[in-house]
Amino acid sequence: MTKTFIAKNLDQTWKLAENLAKQIISAPDAAAAVIGLNGGLGSGKTSFVQEFAKVLGIKEKITSPTFVIQKNYKLRSKNRKFLIHIDTYRIKDPKEILDLGWKELIKDPKNIILVEWAEKIKKILPKKYIQINFEHLGENKRKITVLR
Repeated sequence: MTKTFIAKNLDQTWKLAENLAKQIISAPDAAAAVIGLNGGLGSGKTSFVQEFAKVLGIKEKITSPTFVIQKNYKLRSKNRKFLIHIDTYRIKDPKEILDLGWKELIKDPKNIILVEWAEKIKKILPKKYIQINFEHLGENKRKITVLR
């Protein structure tokens, strides 16, 4: 299922993040919820993650983990225990992410995993994941396509 949204401002991008976060936090699953975020620099991926995390109750300042690659945040939910934020911008080979315990992370139904630059590790993403593509349409306007 594919849905396309035109976000005319940051608030509309945040609303999409809020809706998705609420759906995922309340839906138990057999594996981790994996969301792949694709789009160029400044297209809205990190802003989306920031609002997603805020809705889940994370108070820490969320920045893109470009240099550390992965940041983990503890959640207060009976269904989900961790929000894992991964940035694969600097990854050259998808196998590099395996060293972070990728296979274990995606198997654990208590995890929500948000991957920026997910197209760089497409080969190792689980078959069932949510893909979100961000595209610039203007200064504050974005085309956001959600594929489930």
